[in-house]
Amino acid sequence: MSTSNDQEFPVINLSDDGWSTEEEATATCFCGEVQLVLPLQKPGLINRHLCHCTDCRKIGSAFYQSNITVADSYLRRVRGTDNLTTFSETKTIRGRESMTNYFCKTCGTLMYRRGARFPGLTILRTGTVDDISLAETRLRPQVEQSIERRVAWSVPIEGTAQVMGMHQPSDLEGIP
Repeated sequence: MSTSNDQEFPVINLSDDGWSTEEEATATCFCGEVQLVLPLQKPGLINRHLCHCTDCRKIGSAFYQSNITVADSYLRRVRGTDNLTTFSETKTIRGRESMTNYFCKTCGTLMYRRGARFPGLTILRTGTVDDISLAETRLRPQVEQSIERRVAWSVPIEGTAQVMGMHQPSDLEGIP
């Protein structure tokens, strides 16, 4: 990892081989069986968003999810591809188009999602990124979407675009 002081944040010791560079970082499931490498810059890194939609609430067991969208061709699998299981749904907030969720068979961590409406893209969960400091910097959300579903006690993230429903690329203009 890029940080040398692990005392600043909780460390999950089941996997201790995560890392990050200026260009890439690892994302690992809770038990360490599945590990991916994702891009930290364009063109592979498409966006970073916080989603308050009901699909994200249910699949993530939380009131919102922090996500990273990457181009499939830039996502590398280090290990555990055979340890992923899927759950596909067609009753989503976007209608009847399928969304497939990829989980670690061992620990149940949701690693990423792929949808028929987003060909060529993978939506990773920011919480799986091993270098947690990136969530404060390079992977900080650019936009919050489905804010009409945000719980009242959750406040908008300063400096992010606030969008009703799903965001569009134009919503991210001017946001680093």
